[in-house]
Amino acid sequence: MKRKTFIQQAAAFTGLSFIPKFNLPIEENRHEIIVPPYLKAGDTIGITCPSGYFKTEELNEATTQIQRWGFNVKTGKTIGKRDGNMGGTDEERAEDFQDMLHDDQVKAIMCARGGYGIVRIIDKINFSFFRKNPKWIIGFSDITVFHAHIATNYGVATLHSKMCNSFPLNFLNLPAIQQQSINSIGDALQGKIKMRYTTAFDKQNKLGITEARLVGGNLCTIENLSGTKSAIETDGKILFIEETEEYLYSIDRMLWNLKRNGKLDKLKGLIIGGFNIKKQTNPQEEMTQSLYDLVLEKVKEFNFPVCFNFPVGHQIANFALKCNVMHRLSVTETGTVLEEL
Repeated sequence: MKRKTFIQQAAAFTGLSFIPKFNLPIEENRHEIIVPPYLKAGDTIGITCPSGYFKTEELNEATTQIQRWGFNVKTGKTIGKRDGNMGGTDEERAEDFQDMLHDDQVKAIMCARGGYGIVRIIDKINFSFFRKNPKWIIGFSDITVFHAHIATNYGVATLHSKMCNSFPLNFLNLPAIQQQSINSIGDALQGKIKMRYTTAFDKQNKLGITEARLVGGNLCTIENLSGTKSAIETDGKILFIEETEEYLYSIDRMLWNLKRNGKLDKLKGLIIGGFNIKKQTNPQEEMTQSLYDLVLEKVKEFNFPVCFNFPVGHQIANFALKCNVMHRLSVTETGTVLEEL
């Protein structure tokens, strides 16, 4: 999506004219949400590699950016390690993440990058201490495994956002929308303001207003977790999904997985983020339907609101979203607003 469009659509924390409320179901278990303590100046963020590898020399800008927010950085043992495409062996990655969970000095854990690998270690990690001593887990893409597993099994809020590999060296020269997207992480971690995002009206949207906990992440990863104890729970929730470099037929398969698994049956709202669709080498093998078509055919029997082109995913406009936290989703003829409650 063009930069100018995103600046108009996704500017964070902007005001919006009054939108009338209708059909606002409130989730009964709202009081059970566990939100980790927000960070204050001088707190420490630990950086580790539970997924793909991350070079030590690439950490400089991420460290600088975190320090701009007023936080300190603790570098995990897996930074600079590599085992194939992952940040160390399964044992090394699990141990490093476990150490971060139990380190009282570390108030939040940022995953250095996504890629692949968390599904290999998720069952090796002991989260029993985590529920009593929660801290923010930060990242997206493969980190969807953590977001889903933690929300389903422990009811703790996590932060879906950019990671260290998304912090360019020339931060001050970046487009405004990209700077805002990165800085939304610091805003979310400090908790001084309620997160609020807007995006322009899309004629394919399904209008409505709803309130529920927000869950979601990378669609392929969500599909991979189906049938496991880490499977995402969507009943009574607002679900957001995003994907990159997948063929249209693969996206269709993933959406059918959601539908056939009943993940849409009791949904309160659906947010479609960035979808970077991979083109077929032979155009004649491309599906004739659009992404809009594929989504809308899966939800046509339901009445929950649906919005397209939300600023989340593998793109420069990837704003921080608090998973497992109550939000209001307003999809109207004046645009879409997602706001933390």
